[in-house]
Amino acid sequence: MIQASTEQLLCQLADIPDAGAIEASAFGESVVVIRYGEQVTAYLNSCPHAGRPLNWAPGRFLLSHGQLVCAAHGAAFKPESGECIGGPCKGQSLKRVSIERRDQAIFCLLDGSI
Repeated sequence: MIQASTEQLLCQLADIPDAGAIEASAFGESVVVIRYGEQVTAYLNSCPHAGRPLNWAPGRFLLSHGQLVCAAHGAAFKPESGECIGGPCKGQSLKRVSIERRDQAIFCLLDGSI
């Protein structure tokens, strides 16, 4: 019997600029990975407003005044929680992706979050 992997390498910590975000792929889904210092969070790359990707170009995200901004309609999200604090989906949240940091590697965990 072949067992499916329950984790996948997303990136290395050094791949993510401090106070920045990158796009990664995990289990066939686009994921936005955000870093502030040593804190790393990850969300599905999909705005709850219209289901469109958050990035304005492949792998390019707008972080303004400490907020992740959806390129399609300007919804603003708190990077640490994914909560929408402004724009057309205020009060909704991005779907968090479970990650684990091991040394300098960031892994996505398949636990039902994707």
